[in-house]
Amino acid sequence: MPTVEVLSSAENARPTAAEEQWTEVIEPRSSLLDLRLGDVWRYRDLVMLFVRRDFISNYKQTILGPLWLFIQPLLTTITFYIIFGRVADLPTDGIPKFIFYLAGNTVWGYFAQSLTAVSTVFTTNSAMFSKVYFPRLTMPLSIVISNLVRFGIQFGLFLLFLVYYLVTTDSLHPNLLMLLTPLLVIQMGLLSLGLGMIFSALTTKYRDLAMLLTFGVQLAQYATPIIYPLSEVPARLRWISLANPMSAIVETFRVAFLGPGTFSWLNLGYSALVTLVILFVGTVIFNKVEKSFTDTV
Repeated sequence: MPTVEVLSSAENARPTAAEEQWTEVIEPRSSLLDLRLGDVWRYRDLVMLFVRRDFISNYKQTILGPLWLFIQPLLTTITFYIIFGRVADLPTDGIPKFIFYLAGNTVWGYFAQSLTAVSTVFTTNSAMFSKVYFPRLTMPLSIVISNLVRFGIQFGLFLLFLVYYLVTTDSLHPNLLMLLTPLLVIQMGLLSLGLGMIFSALTTKYRDLAMLLTFGVQLAQYATPIIYPLSEVPARLRWISLANPMSAIVETFRVAFLGPGTFSWLNLGYSALVTLVILFVGTVIFNKVEKSFTDTV
């Protein structure tokens, strides 16, 4: 009889359905525009954990480690300097060619690396996505932020060379447009995030797009004023170059820190508008595909 009394007491101690409080309730999305961005903010600690994981895992088993952050842009810039600066002798608006190419590579590197990494987020993290719940947007967002750390280091390298050329030459004229740098970086991050999420959603069904994107990013680099100034593009064809939202960003960055170049608030505004549209479309598509991607990956 005492045993029965204990069981009865434990049974009475259980909370009723009305008294139960859940820490997380997972519900299906009611519409395409049900983005639940507030969930991403609540999981901001997880975002930073992913950022730390990405940064450490990329260089954990390398001999040179983080030194690759300096070696990669330098090797690319030296290659451009030899091929396009010396052999092809392309004009650079009177700017010393090495710092001209380094400026373009610093900007383009952040965009290209973020876009390529975000575009494979579903396929590379399918095991985690199928077992653990968390807002899926935290993963591509963490990739963009972790690449921001790399950009910060490479931007510091660019500033060192900029100081050297300011001391040794008088052809560079930095100006107040440098104050736009945080906005340019945010715009690049959002553009790579939006495009990356679109391709990430599409590659769950069409794996060929992943290889096509890698090739496309390489081609897009030559359609962006990285190895040549925008002023060298014929006037009748300049609109094609400016249709690329990265063109205005690269030119603005270069004008801000180096001086000569083509700057237009209209071009920069167009680039910002395209970025916001791509980000919105990418977020909607990403949230739609996340519900069923495990059936196709």
